[in-house]
Amino acid sequence: MKVTKAELAHVAVKAEQYPKNQLPELALAGRSNVGKSSFINKMLNRKGLARTSGQPGKTQTLNFYEINERLYFVDVPGYGYAKVSKTERVAWGKMIETYLSEREELKAVLQLVDIRHRPSEDDQLMYNWMKHYGIPVILVATKADKIPKGKWQKQLTAIAKTLDKEASDPLLFFSSATGLGKDEAWRTILNHLKVTE
Repeated sequence: MKVTKAELAHVAVKAEQYPKNQLPELALAGRSNVGKSSFINKMLNRKGLARTSGQPGKTQTLNFYEINERLYFVDVPGYGYAKVSKTERVAWGKMIETYLSEREELKAVLQLVDIRHRPSEDDQLMYNWMKHYGIPVILVATKADKIPKGKWQKQLTAIAKTLDKEASDPLLFFSSATGLGKDEAWRTILNHLKVTE
């Protein structure tokens, strides 16, 4: 998809702050250091739109990025990061759960996992939780440039097995450093939204 317009349009911590224009939404979920901000920036051709940080756990709100006035990417706080207080983690969990389980505009979740490692327990819990709620999942294995091409398939197989991935859920590889997998990711997203370019 050719992105001609992209902006951080809404920042929310509760339902009344969500966008009101009923555009389809895709949430991005993943561990704090999996590269969600880099994924957003590469997909939208915007270098610093989503702020990347050397400090994991920076995103503490639901950030709605409006794209071409047609859809939203919704960056949710990363999970599995220990350096925030238990109280904060509980608050984030409630905010994320409310959004993911109740938002009608949410069409799918892009769950990002690091291609170099087997999915963590948190990754597995997140995937199973979304399956429980019947939310469509698109799995994206990030940082594909960090391992040799010959190992990609082996790693994807390990990810699918660890998550007990449903056959209908796409599993894509991606590199925000090189742009590898970007076109395929857009094709998969648009196909899920049932919209054309």
